[in-house]
Amino acid sequence: MLKPNRRWTLATLLLLGMIVAAPAWPQSTDAPKYGVGRPLTAEEIRGVDISVAPDGTGLPPGEGSAAEGRQVYEVRCGECHGDKGQGSEQAALAGGQGTLKTPKPLKTVGSYWPYATTLWDYTNRAMPYDLPGLLTHDQAYAVVAYVLFLNGIIGENEVMNAETLPKVAMPNWDGFVKDPRPDTGNAPNQ
Repeated sequence: MLKPNRRWTLATLLLLGMIVAAPAWPQSTDAPKYGVGRPLTAEEIRGVDISVAPDGTGLPPGEGSAAEGRQVYEVRCGECHGDKGQGSEQAALAGGQGTLKTPKPLKTVGSYWPYATTLWDYTNRAMPYDLPGLLTHDQAYAVVAYVLFLNGIIGENEVMNAETLPKVAMPNWDGFVKDPRPDTGNAPNQ
């Protein structure tokens, strides 16, 4: 039987031998070709290139109001988020205003989210939970309008689209601080 020090020495030598004997990864810029898959088409790339910035850059055409969004919300969102957005503590979309500085803050669209465009982006990408991406752009705008209406942020007949949504003044828009790291462009003296 090997002594503990010899076991470690032997294990280290075996590991070192495997590293040295392993073939080097190709240094060329040509990736190995396996004959599997195909390059994405421009249409497929557009389908996943769906980034939306706080200023609305990237929002697609479409529009909807809270009045239109109510029906979509009832069918696609109400089961998880409640008929008026009250949900459970984890899934609430409405309410919570004034709770962020309390021992039990309720982080909802109306109390926490700084940008309405982020709500559209998240709704478009990830909702409904069981079928993410199911909503058309018009339906996503309408559902977002309805959630904003539930929070008292916009009126029931206000139309949300790529032009109006970035202008929505969210209650917590100034509740976040800019990232001061130099590579973000937000550092002092820049």
